[in-house]
Amino acid sequence: MRFTALTKSEAHSLPMEMSLPAPMFSRNTVSIWGILKKCIGLELSKITMPIAFNEPLSFLQRITEYMEHTYLINRACSLSDSIERMQAVAAFAVSAVASQWDRTGKPFNPLLGETYELIREEQGFRLVSEQVSHHPPVSAFHAESLVGDFVFHGSIYPKLKFWGKSVEAEPKGTITLELLKHNEVYTWSNPFCCVHNIILGKLWIEQYGTVEILNHSTGDKCVLNFKPCGMFGKELHRVEGYIQDKSKKKLSVIYGKWTECIWSVDPQAYEANKKAEKKGDNKKHKQEEPDGAENDDADDMPEVQETVSVVPGSTLLWRIASRPAHSATMYNFTSFAMSLNELEPGMEALLAPTDCRLRPDIRAMENGNMEEASQEKERLEEKQRAARKERAKNDEEWSTRWFQMGMNPYTGSQDWLYTGGYFNRNYTDLPNIY
Repeated sequence: MRFTALTKSEAHSLPMEMSLPAPMFSRNTVSIWGILKKCIGLELSKITMPIAFNEPLSFLQRITEYMEHTYLINRACSLSDSIERMQAVAAFAVSAVASQWDRTGKPFNPLLGETYELIREEQGFRLVSEQVSHHPPVSAFHAESLVGDFVFHGSIYPKLKFWGKSVEAEPKGTITLELLKHNEVYTWSNPFCCVHNIILGKLWIEQYGTVEILNHSTGDKCVLNFKPCGMFGKELHRVEGYIQDKSKKKLSVIYGKWTECIWSVDPQAYEANKKAEKKGDNKKHKQEEPDGAENDDADDMPEVQETVSVVPGSTLLWRIASRPAHSATMYNFTSFAMSLNELEPGMEALLAPTDCRLRPDIRAMENGNMEEASQEKERLEEKQRAARKERAKNDEEWSTRWFQMGMNPYTGSQDWLYTGGYFNRNYTDLPNIY
């Protein structure tokens, strides 16, 4: 459902929206090599890309997609056992990056001072985010339970690098989840994300790296290994890890795929199952290995291997929701993503004038008007540059509106913290950024 700041009865009467106003524009007519060949090994945050490589959402809306599976946080709040809570939080951390699957479009860079809000009464949360820095680009967000069960916040500085055939995104920044009823705080950082075949071939995505979720209250830790696909693609999309207590005793194994489902099982059962599988594999090993020759043209996406094989005695923690039937022509958006830019009647009067939904280049692209979108994007970027020069001339500092740089009390590091007041709806003296 698409809505913000509506009454409960209005919210529940809205239809589940499964479509965008226009299908996506073909990217085949645009050469990216001319732009990127000078950028190998460099960071891309200062490079202007053609709009054809975007998707019609701002990065502030993209990070709001963390909230798609909020039911997992609500589940964690309802559980009395701390290890079961950690399992639910681990499932949430994986589910938060699942919408990246096949999302090869680049979200629009938020303008300095841009904001986004989302209220979902049926999922029990509200969220506000703000672009708090332009160079480096930093997006801060703060979500809270409508019934006071949790607070979820963080700031993300996405570092993009081009490596010749692929673009790698490192989502620098810490995410903090506070379960208020349990007096528990969890922190983690997201895995790396890589888009392959930027120049040639079919675009495909993998996520890799170690995600450590720490429960600051109990000392329990969950270590999740997002596996790189490997030579023959056997590990593509796989996630494997464990939960340990503060004395490092393994209490639970977590496994699955971030594109599919996540399970938990007793560590002994997992190891026994692995040994049995290895025995069976050794018998099959005499078959020919596929040829792993280096390919100079494109990094072919590995064939997606068999689905997750479930270890007997496992508990399902999360399963991905299927995407709308025509998602492939709609930037591979989930139903949740398709709802994020919707302007319901009457909403404009409530929203802050800096909200992404009011941003004309994204709106034009969503409506299929690529030329207008491109012109508007250029105009907005020029307006932002002129405002920056004006501030420099007058020796003025930019001041953020809803977040302030401070110390994250749990990690001890610098973080952008919500100062409150956004939902009081007093939006006088906000900057005119559009």
